Amino acid sequence: MFVVDTNVLVYSADPDSELHRPCRRCLEIWREQSSPWYVSWNICYEFLRLCTHPRIFRRPWTLAQGWRFLESIFDSPSAGVLLPTARHTALLSEVVAEVPQLRGNILHDAHTAVLMREHGIKQIYTRDSDFHRFPFLTVIDPTR
Repeated sequence: MFVVDTNVLVYSADPDSELHRPCRRCLEIWREQSSPWYVSWNICYEFLRLCTHPRIFRRPWTLAQGWRFLESIFDSPSAGVLLPTARHTALLSEVVAEVPQLRGNILHDAHTAVLMREHGIKQIYTRDSDFHRFPFLTVIDPTR
């Protein structure tokens, strides 16, 4: 069980990226596997924001193209979307106490980290080194 972060989705979707091939290969393997893997709605919206942005994609996608890409992920029988539960507030409080120096843009990642803790998931595939700030996560770079 693991989470796939936004940047891995972006690289796998962008054929102009130097990291396209390894990330795309991982995504194709995950889509066929039987063990569960996850994204969050925040990750999905961030993906849509980035794949339609002209400074990120040399040839930006339309929103419909980005959504079709996400739908192909949702079509995988092993893929799921993490949602907050009744324990979310308590777990956020734990993470705030455990990692008090969090602020600014990393709070987006903190939301993902809290959702992961909430669902008992420890591994995240990402190229974002900020996830190393959460001592309860194992960060895996899919390009290595």
